[in-house]
Formats: sequence, structure tokens, C-alpha cells
Amino acid sequence: MTFKSILPLAAALLVASPALADRPAPVRPAVVVQPNASIPFANHGGVDDFRAVSDREIWFKDNHRRWYRALLFGPAFDLRYAEAVGIDARPSGTLDRFGGIYVRGRHYNFTSFDLMSGPPPEKPKIAHRH
Repeated sequence: MTFKSILPLAAALLVASPALADRPAPVRPAVVVQPNASIPFANHGGVDDFRAVSDREIWFKDNHRRWYRALLFGPAFDLRYAEAVGIDARPSGTLDRFGGIYVRGRHYNFTSFDLMSGPPPEKPKIAHRH
């Protein structure tokens, strides 16, 4: 390879490098750390926050900043638009796969409740056209 053949390649790399530097690092999706997990005292401050990802998936953050994913037995069509949900932690107060949620007065059981390695996926941002 001669110097003349390397020059266009080097120029292309210099031009492309600022564009590559502006890209954010890819976000790794959260994975299951512990299946069949539980949040103790969920009905007494054990749950700090929640995020609805879809009509069958809700994530809970406990007071130790750990995230848990609950999958619902059936779709809760109002879940993504709910500002609050009721927690069915049963008499023990522990939220686990045997629990559920209330959304606008309707009860939905969980099929699974897992401790995750990180927060839920971000909602896609809607691009506004001008």
C-alpha cells in the first residue's frame, strides 16, 4: 500500500470521527438477576416507584433502588396511562408473583415477578414535526 492510497482513507477517518464521538454508547437491556423475587413490606413503603412498559408489563422500584419486572396474566389496557396503581401484596405485605395490581378498580394478577439488573427500558420519544 502506498502513501497516496492511504491518504483518502485517513481523510475519511478524520471526517467521520467527530460524528462517531457524538453517538451515545448503546444501552444494554436489563436482564433477570433473580427469578421469583419479592419486595417485603410493599404495602408499607417498600415500593418507591413504578413504570408501565406495556399493557402486560410493569416495573417496580423498591426503597433500595432495585428494579423488579412483573408480567401480567392478561392485558391491562389502561396501565400505560395510569398515574397510580394499587398494589395487591396479600396479607403478608410481600409483593411477589402471587400478587397483583389494581388499575382503575380492576384487578390483574402477575404471572412472574423478577429482580432485574437495571431500570426498565425508556419509552420511545415521539419526534415532533415542525
